[in-house]
Parts: sequence; structure tokens; C-alpha cells
Amino acid sequence: MAQNQQQIQLVPDLSTTGALVVRGVKYFAKKHKIITGSYLLGIVVLLMAGSGTKLTFDQAQQYNRIMSSIDLEAEYQAANSFSAANARYRNAKGWLPFSCNEECQFYKERMEVAKKNLEAIRREGYNRMSDAKATAGLFSEIGVGEVKDSFWDYFSSGQRFAKRQSMWDMLFMGMRSMSRDESFLEYVLKVLLQVLVNISLGLIMALAIFVFGLWSIIQSYQADPLTAVTFFALAACAGFAFVTSYLLAIYSVAAGSIYGVVKMAESSLLLDQQGGARRQRVNRVDYRTTRQHYD
Repeated sequence: MAQNQQQIQLVPDLSTTGALVVRGVKYFAKKHKIITGSYLLGIVVLLMAGSGTKLTFDQAQQYNRIMSSIDLEAEYQAANSFSAANARYRNAKGWLPFSCNEECQFYKERMEVAKKNLEAIRREGYNRMSDAKATAGLFSEIGVGEVKDSFWDYFSSGQRFAKRQSMWDMLFMGMRSMSRDESFLEYVLKVLLQVLVNISLGLIMALAIFVFGLWSIIQSYQADPLTAVTFFALAACAGFAFVTSYLLAIYSVAAGSIYGVVKMAESSLLLDQQGGARRQRVNRVDYRTTRQHYD
């Protein structure tokens, strides 16, 4: 008698998986409308923002004139003076934290004077730079370019954090796997999961630091409150949309790789099942032939 073979299916097929993903996305969009709206707004900003409005001839002239009036040489000399005064004060203070004799007090006063002078020069330079930025405008190519540079700096820092942390995790997880006699596939899956966690943590922290420091950049352009709040919301949504899209792309690649591995395992199990059933049929035929022979 022929027996019905049970099909082994570890994961649903591709069409079913796609339907589940679409259904999950729709449910999340309906449940979290603010997050979904922020993401879609960020995508629009990324597609439409470009590099900002180009400066006019008068704006460029005024911007360059104000920027050239900043005395960088004075700031450089003041920084050197403060560094030398601070070194003399620390040498006179010694290694005891609360001891400071008359000589130490003398150098301390000179260090504080040099520090105040450096802060005053830097404050003056910052104010002039802020005036130059105000002539350009927050939505200009200078303002948008500065925000982009800030985002890419933090984004690169998040990637470096994830890479460095993943290397350490691979090392320690490899030693634990050898001690527990885990299979290579289990080790690879654990490493992949940990890499995804590290990338997520690094980029989420980078996005949070970028958004936290974004307001200080906006304030330096002396924009009116409405323009400042609008720019802050658009820039924050754009950063959120880019990081989210980047993570979704990485998760999709990882999920596709795992799906392919599981489907290969499913095919291997199905072939083993078919081979076992074929061997059982052959054994039954041999048994019947042998019994008929002896009968």
C-alpha cells in the first residue's frame, strides 16, 4: 500500500510571507499614525530638499565679508597663551588636589585671565559667524550643508561603534561556542543577530545625538521661531526616515538570507523524507519477493 507523504514546511512560501509583511505594515501604519506620518514626511524631505537655496551675489559677498573679519590668528595666539598658562599652573600645583601655595595662586590667576581672554575672543568669533549665517539663511545651501555634515558625522560614528562592538562580540561568542560545542550555523545566526542589534543601537544613538544638537545649529542662524521650528521638524523627520530606511534595508537582506538558508534546510529534509520512503518501499518489495520464493 502506498502511504501519503507528509510535506515538511519550516517556513511559509514567498507569496504567503509577502502577504504577512504587507498586512503587518498596514497594521503598524494604522496603529502608529504619528510615526508613520513622520517617516513619510522625512522621505518627502529627502527627495525634495536637495542642497538648499543658492546664495545670491549680494548674500555671498556679505557672508564672505563677515567671515573674513573673524580674527583666527588672535584666537590661535589666545589658545596658545591659555595652554602655556594652564601648564605652568598645573606644574606649580603639584600632584596634591587641594594644595596651592602662593606661587600656585599666582599662576592660577594668570591662567584664569588667559582663559577669560580666550573665551571672549571665541565668543566674538562665534557672534560674527552667527551674523554671517544669518545673512545666508537657514534654508540656504550653507545651512542645509552644515546640517547634512553634522548628520553624516554622527551616522559614521554610529557605524564605527557597531563595527567595533560587533568585532568584540564575534570574538567572545566564538569562544563560548567552542566551549559549548555549538554548530557553525548556530554561531553564524547568533553573530548575525548581534550585528543587527549593534547596528540598530549605534544608529539610533547617532540619530538621538544629531537631533539633540540640531537646535544649537539652528540657533546660530538667528532664524525666527516659526522658521526654526519648521526646519527642526523637517530635519529631524529626514534623519529619522533615512536611519529607518537604512535599518529596514539591512533587516530585509538579513531576513532574506535566513529565509534562503531555512528553505535549503527544508528541501534537504524533504529529500531525506522521500529517500526514506523510497527505501521502505524497496524493502517491502524485497520482503514480499523473498516470502513468495520460500512459499
